[in-house]
Amino acid sequence: MKKAFSLILVFLAVSTIAFAQKGVIKFTKESHDFGKVPQGSPVTYTFEFTNVGTDPVVISNAQPSCGCTTPDWTKSAVLPGQKGFVKATYNAAAMGAFNKNVTVVSNAERSSIALNLTGEVVAKEAQSTAATTPAADKSKKKGTR
Repeated sequence: MKKAFSLILVFLAVSTIAFAQKGVIKFTKESHDFGKVPQGSPVTYTFEFTNVGTDPVVISNAQPSCGCTTPDWTKSAVLPGQKGFVKATYNAAAMGAFNKNVTVVSNAERSSIALNLTGEVVAKEAQSTAATTPAADKSKKKGTR
């Protein structure tokens, strides 16, 4: 009887340890669309998260999918209930649509989380021309009257 009781206690202890909740990262959002970005103008977005678990979360790395994206993140432990961040800056050098990832690696329950950045890099001239065209059209109309 003692052996059976001991085995049950050991099983319960192992089960409790195995299923104990770790730190859990909950991002406000895991993707961001910058829309149209002028070429050569870096853009930055800060992904915010809360540790909704029971243990501290430590981000060990934030790895971008290419050299055109630079990450920064909360370097200290994020205690349960506290907030942290992962900031990603895209340099917007190459024209066209982009879809970049920053993979966050931590000791959290979900140890790897991919954050996504999207948008479209457009020529500065095209953007500034589009912004000034209506004004230019009005001045031409005034001059011809």
